[in-house]
Amino acid sequence: MPKTNISMLKPKYFNRDISWITFNGRVLEEAAKPEVPLIERIKFLSIYSSNLDEFYRVRFPVLQALKKISKKSDELDTDEQTNVLQQASEMVMAQQQHFGQILTKQLLPALKQNDISLIYNEPLPDFLKKETTDYFQSDILAFLQPVFINADTTYFPENNKLYFLVQLYDGVKAEKLVLINIPSDSLPRFYSSKAGNEQHICFIDDILRDNLPALFKAYTVGGCYSIKVTRDAELDLKDEYPGELSDQIERQLQKRDQGFATRFLYQADTPFRIVQMLTEHLGLEKANAVEGGRYHNLKDLMAFPASKPELVYDKWPSLSLNIPTDEPLADTIAKGDFLINTPYQSYNTVLRFFNEAAINPDVEEINVTLYRVASDSRIVNALISAARNGKKVNVVVELKARFDEANNLKWAKKMKNAGVQIIYSVTALKVHAKIALVKTRKGDRITYTGLLATGNFNEGTAKFYTDHILFTGNHKILREVELLFIFLAKREKPSADNQIDFKNLLVAGFNLQRRFMNLIDREIEFAKQGKAAAITIKLNNLEEQVLINKLYEASQAGVKVQLIVRSICCLVPGVKGLSENITIKRIIDRYLEHGRVFIFNNDGEREVYMGSADWMNRNIYHRIEVCFPVYDEAIKQQIEKLIELQLNDTAQAVILNEHLEQLKPETDGELLASQKAIYQHLKTSL
Repeated sequence: MPKTNISMLKPKYFNRDISWITFNGRVLEEAAKPEVPLIERIKFLSIYSSNLDEFYRVRFPVLQALKKISKKSDELDTDEQTNVLQQASEMVMAQQQHFGQILTKQLLPALKQNDISLIYNEPLPDFLKKETTDYFQSDILAFLQPVFINADTTYFPENNKLYFLVQLYDGVKAEKLVLINIPSDSLPRFYSSKAGNEQHICFIDDILRDNLPALFKAYTVGGCYSIKVTRDAELDLKDEYPGELSDQIERQLQKRDQGFATRFLYQADTPFRIVQMLTEHLGLEKANAVEGGRYHNLKDLMAFPASKPELVYDKWPSLSLNIPTDEPLADTIAKGDFLINTPYQSYNTVLRFFNEAAINPDVEEINVTLYRVASDSRIVNALISAARNGKKVNVVVELKARFDEANNLKWAKKMKNAGVQIIYSVTALKVHAKIALVKTRKGDRITYTGLLATGNFNEGTAKFYTDHILFTGNHKILREVELLFIFLAKREKPSADNQIDFKNLLVAGFNLQRRFMNLIDREIEFAKQGKAAAITIKLNNLEEQVLINKLYEASQAGVKVQLIVRSICCLVPGVKGLSENITIKRIIDRYLEHGRVFIFNNDGEREVYMGSADWMNRNIYHRIEVCFPVYDEAIKQQIEKLIELQLNDTAQAVILNEHLEQLKPETDGELLASQKAIYQHLKTSL
């Protein structure tokens, strides 16, 4: 991909959106790697496309709003906001051109070499037309809803749905324009046909395109152009709302796909007069108009209907922990903490934790936070069983988890009907913590077992998100977890009047930022005393400037700071006198890096924390997050070993420099891919 020179927009911080775009560019580069299996390369194109759609739904409206505000405010630089918008658009355009080159010049020929033909930007071959016409008549036709466009049109294109704009002529009257949906939300995007050893795959777009004359028999079909409208994903939630939060969410979800248009994507050869007319008639004047290709929503490539063992990643069967099956899991936890690292290790132990709690007659109470729930959640079904078995079950369901609101709402209603006590967070605050607590009573004796995790309690995402789940019976930690659940049940925002004095947990809204600042300050003091001082942190995103400034201070004091930051990174590394002791790595591989880990050298007495909190403004100031200490020495060493392998990654990692360029790490020739190394290490350890 062409090298982009990105200048810093502020003296000490990368712009968060420009940084994110470079991350998505790094995802795109996986699709360009010959060493990545062919079908997996196609899936990376899908991930890139899906990410970009979310950017236009979530961040682009913010950039547009900042530009608008800057014109009315002395506090924001209008030129800077304009530059960010322009730079973001130019970078995305360059990436999309690269996307097209990867697909057409690399992947399509490689598919043909493997007897897979994807018909792309060309007419359907004659030998396919009979069966594709049959498919059109029997399946596609049922979902088509043509709408004629004129000055009186009030039609509202749905968010990220696919449409054709078709020119029709009747030989007498002027041109007619019709908008017709491509039903990829109701049917598979691809049609597949086998002939001998060869597989032929086409888009349903092309089947519809090929059958337009049969659909509009009274007309002559002229041009046919793909369009898509992306809309703002933000829900307009009110802090002061007299009814249930769930009712407000449900109402807003019904409006989401009719929100403000942020992007109008149209096929590049669409006549300009038609683009102008559509912009006016469909109310798209404020949307960012973007030229695109013949096919949109290439995130659908995730369901590309071809697979051969040699064209996908080799299987890494999930590893089972050596945990006794002839005794209750709670008894195993009581003997000592243990850790599961997904997806390398099996998630079944997490499921067992909830399943056993649901049927254990001694379990009195179960508490859990749910942020993104699996679509067929066995965990939720276990919680429902527990409630029906007479246990007190308290579930904090975050209804404001973006794009998972409807699924979470569905499960919340189902649990509530089963007798589960559902707790919703206050409107302006998300509960992003990943904690679960089981309270057991035997006579007068109360015991606790719990889970503290870096990722959601979601058996679906556990298959491809790298996370850490701590199983613990530590009473000091779990008593604080219980205090937090009691607080959450009150549905209050943390304030000076309701603080909890957490000694072990780091909880956003209470002590998380302050404790991290103190831990960094301690390393600074050790450095000033001439002692070895080091900080190693792994995050998804790094934006919050108070903590960034403290890391800059640590660097200036001589503390060695090693960061692994997957996507957004606003800290500028390697600047002499500011951040010369800070290095940043970004790792993209077969699994999504998701765990958050914090290691402080502490004069050799290392302290290790893990948890749910990225260092973003939203996590620090607008969410309930929980980070937790690792007290068990063996677990501490295991986490440090996994992080060490990632710091040594020379195959899948890139190094961010002070210009936000992504450079390959130096190597002596032997490449280390950390995810593979972690799997092998954990396999050997078992």
